[in-house]
Amino acid sequence: MAVRELIRLENVCKFYQMGDTRVEALKDFSMTIHENDYMAIFGPSGSGKSTLLHMMGLLDIPSSGSIFVDEVDVSKMPENRLARIRGKKIGFIFQVFNLVPSLTALENVALPMMIYDVPKYEREKHAEELLISLDMGNRISHVPGELSGGQRQRVAIARSLANNPEVILADEPTGNLDSKTGGEVVDIFNQFHKEGKTLVVVTHDPDIARNAEEIIRIKDGRLVEHEVSKEHLLRVGRTITGFQKVNNDIGTKRKVK
Repeated sequence: MAVRELIRLENVCKFYQMGDTRVEALKDFSMTIHENDYMAIFGPSGSGKSTLLHMMGLLDIPSSGSIFVDEVDVSKMPENRLARIRGKKIGFIFQVFNLVPSLTALENVALPMMIYDVPKYEREKHAEELLISLDMGNRISHVPGELSGGQRQRVAIARSLANNPEVILADEPTGNLDSKTGGEVVDIFNQFHKEGKTLVVVTHDPDIARNAEEIIRIKDGRLVEHEVSKEHLLRVGRTITGFQKVNNDIGTKRKVK
C-alpha cells in the first residue's frame, strides 16, 4: 500500500528584491514529504533552509514553481485559504519559542485551538494532556518567564501539536538550548517518529540530522545531496533513480548536479 504524499514542492524558486539586487534564496527546488517521514533539512547558515521551511509550511509563496498539499496545487491560493490549511495540517516549532509572556503554559498550548472554536473545557483538557506527555504537568500554571529554556521549548512543542497536525515543521529547535537540553528535544522527536508523526527538522547541527531517516542537504538555495535510509525506502515502497548504497545506516545517497 502506497504511503500518502502530504506536501510536494516542484521546481520551486524564491527570490527577493533588495534594492537593485535580486537575491535567490531557493533555486529549482523539488522534494516530497510523505506520511511518517522523519526528515532533516541540513546546511550552513544562509543556505536557504528557513526559506525552504517557509515554503513547506505555506508561510510564503514561491516566485515560480508549485507547492502541492494532498496533491492539490496551493501555490496561487489566497492567504485566507492558506492560513486555514496551515492551521489544520501543519504545526510549527521555532528556535525562538514565540510564547505569549502573559499566558500560562496551559493557555499558550490551548491558544491555537481557539481559532477553530474548540470549547474551553476541551481546549484545556487537550492542552493539559499534551503538557503531561512532555513531562510538563507540574508547570501548567507557570508563565514563560518562570520556565527554563528547555521547558519553554517543551511548551512550544506541545503547542505545535494542539490541532493534531499532519506535519510538524521545526526550525533550528535546539538552537537556543544547551547540549543536554537539546538532546532531550531530539529524544522527543525520535519518540514522535516512533508514534507515526511526520516531522521535518531544519538544522545546521549534524548530530541532529543523523537522527533522521531522510537528509536533504542544501547549499546556496539548491538541493545538493539527498540521503535516504533503507527503512525509509522500504516503508515508502519506492526506489529513487540515481542512488547508490553507502552504508547500513543511510541506505542510499544521491548527489544532485
